[in-house]
Formats: sequence, C-alpha cells, structure tokens
Amino acid sequence: MTTNARPAPESSDQGPDLLSLYKTMVTIRLFEEMVGELFTAAKLHGAVHLCTGQEAVAAGACAALRPSDYITSTHRGHGHCIAKGGRLDPMLAEIFGKATGYCRGKGGSMHIADLEAGILGANGIVGGGLPIAAGAALACKLQKNGRVVLCFFSDGASNQGSFHESLNLASVLALPVIFLCENNQWAVSTPASRSMQVRDIADRAAGYGMPGMVVDGNQVLDVWDAVHRAAARARSAGGPTLIEAKTYRWEGHYRGDPQAYRPRAEVDEQRAHRDPIVLFRSYLKAEGLLDGPGAQRIEADVKQAIEAAVRFAEGSPDPASEDLYSDLYAEEGRLP
Repeated sequence: MTTNARPAPESSDQGPDLLSLYKTMVTIRLFEEMVGELFTAAKLHGAVHLCTGQEAVAAGACAALRPSDYITSTHRGHGHCIAKGGRLDPMLAEIFGKATGYCRGKGGSMHIADLEAGILGANGIVGGGLPIAAGAALACKLQKNGRVVLCFFSDGASNQGSFHESLNLASVLALPVIFLCENNQWAVSTPASRSMQVRDIADRAAGYGMPGMVVDGNQVLDVWDAVHRAAARARSAGGPTLIEAKTYRWEGHYRGDPQAYRPRAEVDEQRAHRDPIVLFRSYLKAEGLLDGPGAQRIEADVKQAIEAAVRFAEGSPDPASEDLYSDLYAEEGRLP
C-alpha cells in the first residue's frame, strides 16, 4: 500500500458521461486493431507499439481533465491521443507518414502531437515525457492559467533518472502535474517484478512528499476518480500526485514481437478475465445504461469512423521533398 504525504480531496462532481467513456474505449481498441492489421499488411513504415488491453487508463484519465489541460504521452500513445480529443484522420495519416498527418508525416506512430487538443506529444524515449510535463506544469503555474498537466509514463520509465528529477522538481515547486504510471507489467521483455524491489511504484511518492495512489487500471471509473481527485488537488495549489494504474499489455512490445519471454497462457488469462471493455460494458448493462443492440451500434459507428480515416490517410499525399527542412523550430506563440 502507498503512503499519502498529503491526502487528496475527494471527488465532488457527478462524474463523466459513461456512454461517451465507453465509446472512447471502443475507439481506442478498434483503432489499435486496425493499425495492427495495416502494419501486418506492410502498409505502414517503421514500428507500431499498441496499447490493446490498456484502454481504461487513457480513457478514464483524460475524461477527468478539462479540454484546456495538457498531456504528455509515450511510445505507446495512440490511446492517450484519442482519449484527449485527437482526431482519427490526422492521427492515421501521421502513422502512414502522410503530409496531412498531425506532424505532416514526419513524426509517425511514436510522435503524434496536437497542441490545440492539449497533446504536447508522444515520445519515443522511455521517460522522456516526464521532464516535459514538469516544464509545462511550471509554465501553467507561472501563467496562473488554472491548467494541469497529466504525464503518462510506464513502469520501465519509473526506473529512469528523469523520473526522480521530474518528481523531485514538481514537488519542490508544488507544480500542477499528475504523474500517471501505466504499469502494464512489462518493460519490453523485463517484468516489473524483476526490475524493482517495491511492489507498488506509487510507494515511491513518499520520498517526494506527494500522495501516491494505486488503482486498478482495468476499471475505467477507478482511474477517472483517482485522476479527478489529483487534478482538483493540483488546481488548488496542492502540488503533484503520483498514480499507479495496474493494467496489462496484451500485445508484444511492438507488433511482430514473438514474445518468447512470457507464457501465452498469461496473456490468454488477461484477455479472458481482465478485458477493461468487457468489465465496463458489464457494469453499464447492470446499471441499465447499455444493452446489446446499443453496444453494437456504438461499435458500428466507431468502425465506420476508423474506415473513413483509413481512406483519408491512404488518399493523402506524401510529404514534399522541399518540406524536408521545414518545421525544425516551433513558431512563436504556438502554444494555446
């Protein structure tokens, strides 16, 4: 269990739109499945790192934020971008490397950013988003704009030096930032149990004088509640919070990873009994908020939107050679 140096306030509002939250999770799942299929069909360049099975973390966390808040993401960040309001067309075009993509085809799968939606960018460097989040939170504090920054990172990133530096600085300066560890149990091929001597990464919060919370990362409402309380604390000048959402990575580290490092039965067990979408759908049905036909309609709508995004991406032009050296420097005043 974790030790809270300073308790976070309890959630006080009525919560998120549950059906919208469910649709976000379904969108992330089907988007990732489509990206996986496109990669297998050799229609995408580079590598793709999918977040299948981790949909509740992204959806629940971003639903607890305001549209004006910021997030920093990771190499496994498609779900974060979708949940924060990223549009499917430019996302998929970016993954295809097309000029209509968010980064004009120059970033690819691991570097999607949308400043208007508060997405400060995914990051191919493990732990690379932590200091970016601290810096953005410092800017928010200095500008007194009431915004908070949510930093997604992994269990592997929690062992990087950038983790210590970022959490220490954020605590010392009481920055409005939420550090959300998406513990999917595997850092490439290394299980979390073999890379640290603590059971809960959130226990490390005590060393920085901030609250640490552990939540079930497959229960979307648990994630929402934790992030909502941390955001309220940050907005009231209470400083940062460390949240650990325990989930599981269904796919390999990358699409095509043979996964010789873990037994197939372990993955099958998670798929059969810990699917976050199935868990939330069962809850919605029990509450009388969703039935079978309703779930089918949501899935059909999402599939239609994703198929349209694929057509948009496939029909988009490649970046022009004369644009090779453009976009090297940020334009002054680009941040909203």
